[in-house]
Amino acid sequence: MRRIGVHVSIAGKIWESLVRAKALGCNTMQIFSRNPRGWQASEFDPSDIENFKKLKRDYDIAPVAVHIPYIINLATPVDGLYKKSMVAYIEDIARADVLGVEYVVTHLGSHVGTGEDKGIKRFSDALNRIIHKAKPKTMILLENTAGSGSCIGYRFEHIKRIINGLDHPERVGVCLDTAHTFESGYDVKTKAGLEKTLKEFDKLIGLDKIKVVHFNDSLSTIGSRVDRHQHIGRGDIGLGAMGRIINHPKLRGAAFIMETPKETDKDDKMNLRIVKKMVKE
Repeated sequence: MRRIGVHVSIAGKIWESLVRAKALGCNTMQIFSRNPRGWQASEFDPSDIENFKKLKRDYDIAPVAVHIPYIINLATPVDGLYKKSMVAYIEDIARADVLGVEYVVTHLGSHVGTGEDKGIKRFSDALNRIIHKAKPKTMILLENTAGSGSCIGYRFEHIKRIINGLDHPERVGVCLDTAHTFESGYDVKTKAGLEKTLKEFDKLIGLDKIKVVHFNDSLSTIGSRVDRHQHIGRGDIGLGAMGRIINHPKLRGAAFIMETPKETDKDDKMNLRIVKKMVKE
């Protein structure tokens, strides 16, 4: 069975996210475990945790990915933010573990002008400390970026170097974002370009590392390095290319989770309907 879902709101109780996902027709999903733009996180009520685990099992929604808050930056040269980010990261891993989810998804941060080499080293060092202290049950997924500003992670080589710098690389996988891949300059729009992109990823990192695909069309052009998601088939990647990606035999084991625009309550249903129609079992 193919796993297809969307990023779901956690408004109300944490387990209500699963109710929303089920109502939409998802069998996988992504959530934040707290406000993604704030440092404070309230503790989960034990009964809410049990409800979450029960509904996850009853609804067969798996894998579930928890996205790390946006404010965390493990590549920053600012020591105060660096330490604060590691503390918050460890907290989020603990929250993911207690919920029994499969993955924690993380952007790779910004070097803030100090250079990609230093940013990559800072990120790897931070992740080593985090894994050593948190001892996560859930797998951490490194998400490639569009490359805007001073963000690292827009080249597959960056991800390879981060993984090579880890003491426990087996604890880490990859979340491949289709829009970010396209926006950072990889041609996933053409058939030949997709094959070349996946071949390069496989050579550098290994396609078996891709556990989740953030399945987003792009409002930005190829190589723009501008992160702007679009509804499936309405962006610059296009319907045909998105169909080739989700049906590619080397990606069939990954969960496909959309982070497409949510301008109305109907948008997620529309995108899910389009994607399910394009899937060839």
